[in-house]
Amino acid sequence: MKSLASLMASSAVVSVALCSAYVATAQESLPPVSPQATAALKKIAALPLVEKAMAAILRDDALTLKDQIDITEIPAPPFKESARAADLLKRFKALGMNDARIDAEGNVIARRAGTSKDGRPRLALAAHLDSVFPEGTDVKVKRQNDRYYAPGIIDDSRGLAAMLQVLRAMNETKIETVGDVLFVANVGEEELGDLRGVKALFRDAKNDGKPIDGFISIDGSAVWRIVNAATGSRRFKIAFKGPGGHSFGAFGLPSATHAMGRAIAKIADIQTLKEPKTTFTVGTVNGGTSVNAIAADAELGLDMRSDSADELMALEGQVKALVAQAVVEENARWKMKSEMNAITVEFKLVGDRPAGSQPLTSPVVSAARAATSAMGIEVKAIQASSTDSNLPIALGIPAATLGGGGAGSGSHSPGEWYTPIKAYEGPQSVLLTVLGLVGVKTVGVPLLPLHSPK
Repeated sequence: MKSLASLMASSAVVSVALCSAYVATAQESLPPVSPQATAALKKIAALPLVEKAMAAILRDDALTLKDQIDITEIPAPPFKESARAADLLKRFKALGMNDARIDAEGNVIARRAGTSKDGRPRLALAAHLDSVFPEGTDVKVKRQNDRYYAPGIIDDSRGLAAMLQVLRAMNETKIETVGDVLFVANVGEEELGDLRGVKALFRDAKNDGKPIDGFISIDGSAVWRIVNAATGSRRFKIAFKGPGGHSFGAFGLPSATHAMGRAIAKIADIQTLKEPKTTFTVGTVNGGTSVNAIAADAELGLDMRSDSADELMALEGQVKALVAQAVVEENARWKMKSEMNAITVEFKLVGDRPAGSQPLTSPVVSAARAATSAMGIEVKAIQASSTDSNLPIALGIPAATLGGGGAGSGSHSPGEWYTPIKAYEGPQSVLLTVLGLVGVKTVGVPLLPLHSPK
C-alpha cells in the first residue's frame, strides 16, 4: 500500500451524477451482507435511544431541508469556501460542539468523543463545502412545485445538511458511542481542489498520532447507491512555448498553437479500455496574442480518469509521448535546428486523485448495507466514482460515499434540482451506519477495525 506522502505527490429519478462506473448493479451479484453486520445493526436499530434518534430525523425533515437551502445560498466556489465554512462552524457550535474548529486547510472539524480511552475506532463523517460553480454564480434557491432549483443544491449542500442532522439527532438523544466521530465539512472536493481537504485531514491525523480508522462521505442523494471504489484522475496543464512573431514578417517560425493542435489531434485518436473504464478529454485551450501573430504560447487542460491506477498511468505515458511527438513534428515542419526558435513543452500536474478499490465486504460497505436493510431499503448499486473517499480507499482505510436522501438531477449544471422525496432516509441510514461502525456503549463490538497507518 502506498504511503500518504506518495499518494499526495503523485432507476428512480437520477441522483447527482458522480461520474460512476458500476462495480455491481444487481442484488443477486452482491455477496451476502455479513451476519455480524446484520446482527449488530438490527440490535442497534432496536435500541430505544436509536429509535428516538431516527424519529427525530423524521420529525426534523423540513428543518434539514431548510438547512440545505440556507447552505446552498452561501456561495462556495473552488478555493473560496470560507464564508460557508464560517457558517458551518456556527452551526456545529450551536449544536453543542464547542471545540469545533477550522483547520489550516479550511476544513471545519467537530469531534464527538466516544467512551473508549483512545477514541478508537475513529470515524470521519464528511461532506464537502465547495461547489463547482465559479464566483458570481446565482445560487438563490427557486422552488417550482416539489422541486428546488439552484447550483449545488445537491452537490453537496444536501450532504452538509444531512451530516448536521445526524449530529443533531445524536446529541438530542445523548447516544454514547464507543469510538470518536469526526464531523467534517471539508474543502477542495470539486474541480482543481484536488481533494486538498481530505488530504490535509488524513495527513494531520497521522502527524498528530490520532489516526482515522474509517471514512464516510455524504455526497449525492440516493440512499440505494454506495460508492466503494475510487475512480482516479490525473489532470495536467500542458504549456507550449515558442519564439512568436508577426504572421507575415516572421513566417517560417513554429507556432505554439499549431503544436498544441497537433497534440490535441493525436490525443483525440487514443483508444482506451471500456473495462476498467478509462477516459480522457482536452477540456480547455488558450493561447496566442492576436489573429495576426504566430503564437508564442498556448496551453491545454487535460483530464484523464480510470478505475485502474495502472491504466491511468499507462494512459499518461501514452499522452506524454504523443505530445512530445507533436512538438517534434511542428519543429520539423519549419526545419527548426536552433533551440532558440524551437517549440518546447512543459507538463504541470494540477490534479491527482488516486484510484483504488476495496472488497464489496469492506466494513463500511457492510455496515451501510446492513443499515439500509434494517430500514427495509435495498441497495441497488455499488459503484466506483471520484469522491472524497478516493484518498482513504487508496490508503487502505475502509471508506464509502453514501447519499444524503431525496432525489434530483443536473449536478454541475445551472439547472441542478432537488426534491425531498423520503429525504429523511438519507440521514437515518447514515446514522445507523455510523453507529454500527463506531459502536454504541454497552451494545456489542464496533464493526470498524483499527487501522495501522504505514
